[in-house]
Amino acid sequence: MKKTEFLGEVREMSVADLRQRARQLAQELMKLRFRKASGQLENTHGMRLARRNLARVKTEITLREKTA
Repeated sequence: MKKTEFLGEVREMSVADLRQRARQLAQELMKLRFRKASGQLENTHGMRLARRNLARVKTEITLREKTA
């Protein structure tokens, strides 16, 4: 998914949905880390994308909490 598509999707979500998405991304990142450590992960770029998407979701949560 492209960055702009992801951001558009994130901005339309509620705070509860954002928290759930953050948990999903954290679990995905953990799975990728385990696969990398065991040598099963060939494409490490997915880790970078998951880490950045998690940061984007957490940033959006923080912005909404500050404005509310």
